[in-house]
Amino acid sequence: MTTPRSETQTGPAAVAGAGGGAADILVLGAGIIGVCVAASLAMRGQSVVIVDRRGPGEETSYGNAGLIQREGVYPYGFPHDFGALLRYAFNRTIDAYYHLSALPALAPFLYRYWRHSAVRSHDAIARLYEPLIRRCVDEHRAMAAAAGAGHLLRPGGWLKVFRTARERDLRFAEAARWKRDFGVGYRELTPDELATAEPFLTPGLAGALHWTDPWTVNDPHALCLAYMQLAMKHGARFVQANALSLESHGAGWRVRAGAGWAEGREAVIALGPWSGDLAARLGYDLPLAVKRGYHMHFAAAGAARLNHPVLDVERGYFLAPMRQGVRLTTGAEFALRDAPRTPVQLMRAEPVAREFFPLGERLEPQPWMGARPCTPDMLPVIGPAPRHHRLWFAFGHAHHGLTLGPVTGRLVAEMIAGETPFVDPAPFAASRFR
Repeated sequence: MTTPRSETQTGPAAVAGAGGGAADILVLGAGIIGVCVAASLAMRGQSVVIVDRRGPGEETSYGNAGLIQREGVYPYGFPHDFGALLRYAFNRTIDAYYHLSALPALAPFLYRYWRHSAVRSHDAIARLYEPLIRRCVDEHRAMAAAAGAGHLLRPGGWLKVFRTARERDLRFAEAARWKRDFGVGYRELTPDELATAEPFLTPGLAGALHWTDPWTVNDPHALCLAYMQLAMKHGARFVQANALSLESHGAGWRVRAGAGWAEGREAVIALGPWSGDLAARLGYDLPLAVKRGYHMHFAAAGAARLNHPVLDVERGYFLAPMRQGVRLTTGAEFALRDAPRTPVQLMRAEPVAREFFPLGERLEPQPWMGARPCTPDMLPVIGPAPRHHRLWFAFGHAHHGLTLGPVTGRLVAEMIAGETPFVDPAPFAASRFR
């Protein structure tokens, strides 16, 4: 897959290094989770080597919707209502699509995911998850300030836009419950208030739910690069190598890097959708799968502008104003991670989105694709590896990798440094899958 580089940075080649050397900690993976772990460790005085086969932020961290989802206390679950399941069974929707050939391999994961998404289980998961989500904006603001990247973040939240009163009222009631239980902030927008907030959306909409607490990122790749530069400012080094070559070495770990080795006393696996491959090589059977997603950038037609990221709820696609243009993103594609790309959802979404908002020309020759690493209980895997000394896990964040980057980085760094973690890490331990 060829990933376009952010036009706002000098490019990851400026930080790529060769060779290896010794460090306190190897961080495997230079996506948003890995670079935040590295930056948090480096700022605590640890020597860090970051290892990735690609440049920083060039995989899944490049292509998200740019949301820091303070409201996201309920991780995205598997629908349980019959109507949604029936729609998905026909495989004609925008928000979900599956490869029929992948279903035999994915069935055990999907069954567990469906079970964990039942109302009672999902409620319990939200209460475990909320302490991470609650801190996401504050931790991003602190890391962005340290990185000199505050200009990439913006307050103001995002909008769920409704076409029908039925869906609007259901989501308003849900938001009221989330505010009561978790303190998340929101506003109910009438059709007229929505038209004032977003004057270029199609008329006749039923209103919107404005999540007011989240912040947004206008260039997620640039933010990942800025956090990488912060780590390097504090002494971290980046080595472009295959992190899957990790092996134990003496009392620590090493990765082959060119003609030599990168060595560390400890190692953190933060390889996103490739984390399961390395964990399996080390003897761990973790129930990881991926949800693939696509995006395409468009110019806004004429003088049109989009003031907030918006979700077209009933149609299931997302529009976000980015530095590169208006980013149209899709929902979940259930497929094998390395299967050929099939941007069916994006092709279905584009004509609907053009009626919803005046999109102009495409700004890229082909859609971008990424893979979100997921667990069936929707919680990330954060903490020590159960059967290896000085090995740590930080992956499985699904739709909330960007949201939870600095939170995860701080939590992992505090555990490695022997500090009292600012969030209880027990719910995220890999041992829960024994």
